[in-house]
Amino acid sequence: MNQESESSGMESRNLAVGVLSTTAVILLVGLAIIHTRPTPAQADGMTVARGDYLMTVGSGTQVDEELIFLIDVPEQKMIIYRFDAGRHQIDIVQGVNLAEMREATRSP
Repeated sequence: MNQESESSGMESRNLAVGVLSTTAVILLVGLAIIHTRPTPAQADGMTVARGDYLMTVGSGTQVDEELIFLIDVPEQKMIIYRFDAGRHQIDIVQGVNLAEMREATRSP
């Protein structure tokens, strides 16, 4: 009877070691998958010019926030748009008169 209890104790230990080993392998594979994922592509600094317009993009300060800067060159005006990926929405952030800004920064 003493051998039976030792045998059943060894079986439960072997089962515990097997379960822990399997769990460790699953966690290791999960960690490897997370660290080998490619980083998402960023379009910061991308600039396109067509006709009288110039457009460039950049990142905002909030998570999942992209900014689009659209400049009307002859009118010297810039409009900044925000794309919020979380809400799938584009909002106007600010309009800037570049001619007024240039005048304000000139030395007297």
